Amino acid sequence: MSQSLTSRTPKPKYDVVLIGGGIMSATLATLLHEFDPNLEIAIFERLGRFAKESTAAWNNAGTGHSAFCELNYTPEKPDGSIDIKKAESIAEQFEISKQFWAYLLSKGYIQDPKDFINSCPHMSLVFGEKDAEYLKKRYDKMSESVLFSGMEFSSDHEKLREWIPLVMSKRNKSEVMAATKMDMGTDVNFGTLTRKMGRHLLEDSNVEVFLYHEVKDIDPTENGKWEMKVKDRINNHKQEVTADFVFIGAGGYALQLLDSSDIKESEGYGGFPVSGQWLVTHNQELVEKHQAKVYTQATVDAPPMSVPHLDLRIIDGKKALLFGPFAGFSTKFLKEGSYLDLPESVNTKNLKSLFGAWWHNIPLTKYLIQQVAMTKSQRIQHLREFIKDANENDWELKVAGQRVQVIKKDEKEGGRLEFGTEVVVNKSGTIASLLGASPGASTAVYAMLDVLEKCFPEKLNGEWKEKLLEMVPSYGQKLAENPELTEKVRNYTKEKLELEY
Repeated sequence: MSQSLTSRTPKPKYDVVLIGGGIMSATLATLLHEFDPNLEIAIFERLGRFAKESTAAWNNAGTGHSAFCELNYTPEKPDGSIDIKKAESIAEQFEISKQFWAYLLSKGYIQDPKDFINSCPHMSLVFGEKDAEYLKKRYDKMSESVLFSGMEFSSDHEKLREWIPLVMSKRNKSEVMAATKMDMGTDVNFGTLTRKMGRHLLEDSNVEVFLYHEVKDIDPTENGKWEMKVKDRINNHKQEVTADFVFIGAGGYALQLLDSSDIKESEGYGGFPVSGQWLVTHNQELVEKHQAKVYTQATVDAPPMSVPHLDLRIIDGKKALLFGPFAGFSTKFLKEGSYLDLPESVNTKNLKSLFGAWWHNIPLTKYLIQQVAMTKSQRIQHLREFIKDANENDWELKVAGQRVQVIKKDEKEGGRLEFGTEVVVNKSGTIASLLGASPGASTAVYAMLDVLEKCFPEKLNGEWKEKLLEMVPSYGQKLAENPELTEKVRNYTKEKLELEY
């Protein structure tokens, strides 16, 4: 990024201000600029480049979340049946992302899809009779849906050895194991994708990008606009900027900024920061024996984002394996944040929610304490449940990004810990924020269209509709109910994104 990006001064007024330079803001800025190139848009990012926090390649698992392998999206109901509604919803959301990225490629706004997305089979792997039965039931149910067409199931050791030779090496033949496999899975470098979109916005649009600029406060004005205090972190200069519409896509800092806006909808929200760590190997001999993303069941009391998985990663053209995540704890809300973030987020409006969520999640607290206290050798022991003869010297520990899980008001429990992604919008639709962590970046396009539906409903269904359908041909239709459209959309994105399943 050029020096001019750090030395320019923002204008006093914009139509739209986006806070944060991650995938959410880059996606929303691109959508809005496509809908109306005359909109005056500014992006403020507190660090020196796009995608340095949660969106950065090693700060997330890089899974194109399609519910192909994540078992927590397909719960078993009390009657023993499998509920795949959430799985279908997540799969459809990722299809929306792929269509939008294909559009960007077809327009020449971004190039070289292999820089950011690659085919990588997604697998679920379980151990023991009970979980094998569950997986078979899940496979049977999912196979009925067009969205999971092509899924394979096996409990045969020979077949599993074909699929995952590294995991099957030195396995006892009597061990009961089962797996499903979807070749349509993907590995995504969301950091590279975001920077590609950022470059397009910088070079081919009138969107203004301000790096090293931090929004410190948001206040409503008397005429229904928003006034922000913006700090230039290089020149230590502060100024006020006004906007008609504000989007807070500031990752872990979204909560504090949302709170500063004093909108009624933000009341009672709290945040619980969770960091993560991966074991990573670049040993190509191991990498060649594991060409998939393999998810298993979460352990008892573990949060959904701590589901153990052994993944192929493709970053900057280089392949590596990643195992984890191991939960960590820090009071920071961002990786490059402050240790005072958590204590400073507590206020009279969310104290009850925070206490209620803590009281009802004491097992989670114990789990986090155990995880934080683990040595590298203990983490390798967990890896050996996947790779029997894992050598500690082949693996290094890498710190992942900070996530702030949402705590919401709950009449019964006082507060409830949420593990999803949530869009908060005020009544007049002039300010919106994205809170939460999972499934995150994979569903960025769906989430940002959700923001636009809530904040610009008349335009989205009016003058912007034609452009929207050009960008996302399946918009407004349920793919799960339309096999023909699903096939058409998937063939289109497969070709444009150069996928190889």
